[in-house]
Amino acid sequence: MDVSDELLRRADPSALLTPDGVVEALNAAMATALGRPEAHCLGRRFDALWPAGQRMSVESLLDHAATAKAVAMRVLEFPGRGGAPIACLIEARPVKDPTGDEQLVWVHALDSHNDLTSLLIPFRLVTTASDLGLWMYSPHRHQLEWLGGAPALTVAFPEPSTCLSEVMSAVHSDDRAALRQLLRSSSVQTPWTSLRYLTEHDGWHRLAVQTCRLQLGYGGPERTFGVVRDDTKQEKRKRKAQAALAAERQRAKDTADFSSALITASTEQELQQVVLTRLAATFGASGALLAVVDEGRLRISTDGGIAMSEVEVLQGMPLDDPGPVPEAIRTGNSQFVPDRRNYTHRWPEAVDYPWLGRLGPDYAVAITPLSETGNQPLGAWAVFYHREYRASLDEQTLMGTLADLAGQALRRIRLQQARVELATALQQTMLPTLPEHLAGLEVAARYRPSRDGLDIGGDWYDAFVMSDDTVAIEIGDAQGHDVDAAAFMGQVRSFMRGIATHEAHPGAVLTCTNDLLVTMGATRFASCTMLHLDPRDGRVTGASAGHVPVLYARRDGSHSVRELPGGPVLGVVPDTDYQEETFTLDKGSALVMLTDGVVEGPGLTLDAGLERAGSLAGAALHDGLDAEGTADRILDAAVAVDHLDDVAVLVIRRS
Repeated sequence: MDVSDELLRRADPSALLTPDGVVEALNAAMATALGRPEAHCLGRRFDALWPAGQRMSVESLLDHAATAKAVAMRVLEFPGRGGAPIACLIEARPVKDPTGDEQLVWVHALDSHNDLTSLLIPFRLVTTASDLGLWMYSPHRHQLEWLGGAPALTVAFPEPSTCLSEVMSAVHSDDRAALRQLLRSSSVQTPWTSLRYLTEHDGWHRLAVQTCRLQLGYGGPERTFGVVRDDTKQEKRKRKAQAALAAERQRAKDTADFSSALITASTEQELQQVVLTRLAATFGASGALLAVVDEGRLRISTDGGIAMSEVEVLQGMPLDDPGPVPEAIRTGNSQFVPDRRNYTHRWPEAVDYPWLGRLGPDYAVAITPLSETGNQPLGAWAVFYHREYRASLDEQTLMGTLADLAGQALRRIRLQQARVELATALQQTMLPTLPEHLAGLEVAARYRPSRDGLDIGGDWYDAFVMSDDTVAIEIGDAQGHDVDAAAFMGQVRSFMRGIATHEAHPGAVLTCTNDLLVTMGATRFASCTMLHLDPRDGRVTGASAGHVPVLYARRDGSHSVRELPGGPVLGVVPDTDYQEETFTLDKGSALVMLTDGVVEGPGLTLDAGLERAGSLAGAALHDGLDAEGTADRILDAAVAVDHLDDVAVLVIRRS
């Protein structure tokens, strides 16, 4: 038997190679380990027979043995056959070819059954360098052995060998199933899995674990290895960053909501509520106050963080006062007061303010005028901090931007209020005064303008005594909700009253009014109902120009709807004859004349609205209410309809 036979007759994988790495001979164990037939290996480069990830290590091993003519060793992994890879300590050493004096390289797997840990030395070095930890699990012993790694992880696993039950007890109960799955996995390598692990000295850690199965040595035992990474600090940083991001998003949302609420505020009371409920929270302050200027003096309101008694001295304060709030309004410049010392240095004339008692070394105030470009501020707001605080430039800019929006809103509200007061005065001059004393009749009227535009519209009513002692009663609705609509309404009402002095019949009045409007080329139209009522016998004659039906209410609580004859709305169709109808109003009963805003709305049809108004009128008479009380009851119910149109109610009760 020659030397080559002796080298290849080993139980462990062995092969003889030429100096340049070509396979001259190998045993069955080597071919099996490589997962190839012996014939397929002969004459090929040895490193090419290994998996791609191992070839560089194999090439380095052979090169060292051939060139240095010395023994070389590497831990290499055979691919294994349908199971875990086989980690082997491979030795390469130069040998003589007994048949021809040629240099060969003998490669073989060392018997590592009694020195399994030597196979793990490279893994230990790598895990330590990578700030990782390494452990090995023996399934048959249910034992977990810590193999070393990063010092921080070694502290978390102080014992070199621990039974699985002790490790499980340190794992969070919700994560134990995940650890069991890692240990039982049939996969060669698992994905990273996060586990919460309780250490003895510094509490819970967030560990990331990945496992792989590996056979130690050719014919050796199979083990499960775990690589551990401590993500505790990273998770804390992540949570902190997420919390900061969530806070920033919430602040951005709160700021957007604040801005939107400022823009949409329609009254000073709404604006005050928006500011005092949102300002302190938006800037992380303890409290806030709002100061608005009325006739050269301050009007103060506060939120729950500041008692009014503490700032009472500011109430009614003139703008020429030397304090910081009047100064911010006079100059349009924000004032930031970090502490009491800064305050007394800047405003020595105003040191006697009671609210200074709350200004200590750890107390701060930021005052911002409610201004807009080119206009004198109409007020200011202030936020208070129970600590030393210096607002960043971004916060100062944001506070100024929001204060500008508040100033614009306040100016808009005050201009709108002035316009509303003007419109209301105009409306009142255009609505008639009803006759105070009508024998045998009670007449009551109610009007509520539109909640849109200028709060002025085209609804009207009128009642006057005719030359024959009958009473002319009318109600109408001119198109639109603006000053032009009010002016057109005034024209139509004047036309009808003038024509009624010469025409005794309501239908004729509507016909003449329509012809006049068409001839004028009116750009608007109007609906109208006109009645003539004789209080002596209750005889009623009426006609309608496209208007809401009249309600007939009785004191027994019943009611009916009277659809009067007539024609289209006024001012549209020329040469229209408006027909009439005559009926009797009984004593104790009432006629209710309405505009469509009373009986129609987004959630209310005309029929349903008429039924509701008629029921209210009948119930009012049954309850003994007079015309005034009946009109109030109907108008109050109309407010709940949520209609943007004008509403007018005219009640005529025969006593």
